[in-house]
Amino acid sequence: MKTKPEKQSKSDSAYPRAQNNAMARPAIRVLIAEDHTVVRDGLVAIINQERDLQIVADTGDGRQAVELWRKHRPDVTLMDLRMPQMEGVAAIYEIRAIDPNARIIVLTTFDGDEDIYRGMRAGAKSYLLKDVRREELFQCIREVHAGRTFVPPAIAAKLIERLPGEELTPRELEVLRLLAEGKPNKLVGVALSISEVTVKSHVQSIFKKLNVLSRTEAIAVATRKGLLRS
Repeated sequence: MKTKPEKQSKSDSAYPRAQNNAMARPAIRVLIAEDHTVVRDGLVAIINQERDLQIVADTGDGRQAVELWRKHRPDVTLMDLRMPQMEGVAAIYEIRAIDPNARIIVLTTFDGDEDIYRGMRAGAKSYLLKDVRREELFQCIREVHAGRTFVPPAIAAKLIERLPGEELTPRELEVLRLLAEGKPNKLVGVALSISEVTVKSHVQSIFKKLNVLSRTEAIAVATRKGLLRS
């Protein structure tokens, strides 16, 4: 009687090698880090259908993503931003500390300016949203594997808006978050142990950097950019 083989954990299993003839180039080896199982399984299925792409491992855990990268040394990694144990940006930093040439693509649902900026600043070569067409995803993987940066126009436009020169200081971010809670300048000053005059100065600087004229507009723009994420 034949016994059923034990089911291996997908995150640590060896995927079958793509079939290539002697003249073909080796398949591009891909690691997927995505905490939603259905999305991750879907990515594995569609990517493995491409003859020149091969999934080597997948996981829903940021910490394990780093460990799997170290083990498999994939050609390209698809990295979600929000995952348990370790967020995507932190995982990108850790991987690139091991190998500054690691090729990583952020694949997420978050399109705030700050999220895009943080992902690209960490060293990602591309930033895609999960509603990306499969043809564009495949193209992105191939472009990044070839050493090129792949940034869709809509993402590039938001990235331009979030230039380093316009970055809010840690203190300005604290003031902004308190403004978003509805606190007047006086109470913001009390909360941060600074004078009301200093608070007003920070508010004016925030307005200038965000290119807004009011608190309401500042909070709206900051929320869109992802600056008020908890």
